[in-house]
Amino acid sequence: MPAPTALDLEDLRRELPALAAQLGFNAIGVSGIDLAADEARLLEWLAAGRHGRMHYMERHGTLRSRPAELLPGTLRVISARMDYWPGDAADAETTLHSPSLGYVSRYALGRDYHKVLRGALQTLAGQIVERVGAFGYRVFSDSAPVLEKALARNARLGWIGKHTNLIARDGGSYFFLGEIYTDLPLPIDTPAEAHCGSCEACIPACPTGAIVAPWQLDARRCISYLTIELDGPIPEELRPLLGNRIYGCDDCQLVCPWNKFARSAAHPDLSRVRNGLDATSLSALFAWTAAEFDTRMQGSAIRRIGYERWLRNIAVALGNGPPVHEALAALEARADDPSGLVREHVSWARAQLLRRGASG
Repeated sequence: MPAPTALDLEDLRRELPALAAQLGFNAIGVSGIDLAADEARLLEWLAAGRHGRMHYMERHGTLRSRPAELLPGTLRVISARMDYWPGDAADAETTLHSPSLGYVSRYALGRDYHKVLRGALQTLAGQIVERVGAFGYRVFSDSAPVLEKALARNARLGWIGKHTNLIARDGGSYFFLGEIYTDLPLPIDTPAEAHCGSCEACIPACPTGAIVAPWQLDARRCISYLTIELDGPIPEELRPLLGNRIYGCDDCQLVCPWNKFARSAAHPDLSRVRNGLDATSLSALFAWTAAEFDTRMQGSAIRRIGYERWLRNIAVALGNGPPVHEALAALEARADDPSGLVREHVSWARAQLLRRGASG
């Protein structure tokens, strides 16, 4: 098949939204690969140490902001958005204000998004091959050093809000992003304009003060970092601020006015809550064995943190909860856990409950 002409590529660009919609995507766009301004901000963030112990961020360096170095020959990036809010899940605010329940970030209640998006993007790439012939490409879904929010902004999918998440005028911020790096010189979109205005609701909403200024996030204080990325002890001074959040955090998004436009997930793998994790007793979750964790979390993004961190997070949440016998008994049952990390957090949590009046 001969190389696609400019007219072929314009036709393909016009067809992309319909193809993407059939695969469960809610929006799609195309950007160039110049991320110089974003690279400067990334390097400042790394120099300030705000990536914490995410050492891979430092190792990758500018690979994240230079698509053609990650995949030689890349000329364009196709960015796609897929909404994830599980419409049938228990009310997020109600769960957050029920300290005996565990709160899991709503993005992680369905199937592992890495697999869902990667599969859909791979199918989309195959459909493009059918239309223009073989071309160079690679699909990504939070699976490589990609500056996905900046690319999505440049592809007109939304703007980067003051909490550093991407926001779409027609869909809020409850969505995943995925990319296809390609050597096809497709027509590019105009970058999205920002519409946060004077609103800063997200900044005081952060339980740990991780949004240190508009558009500036210190990951070392972010609950998503502390419960997912951090592989060691959670700093003691931050533990009480985690409340009952055991995997990720949604607070900055829950207060964002633009999320009144958010839509429930349409993809069946994202719309269904798995294992009742939208509102489950902390004591019940803490009683899971390692085998139960592996079985229940099969196909879930949560599985990647492993059983040890899962128990660490729940121990902290139990320590922040009501000083009742059930919570204390759950903690005492793991006082001699094989993991030193778990034992440390159990000991801390038990001390919190005893200080507030729990009794065996």
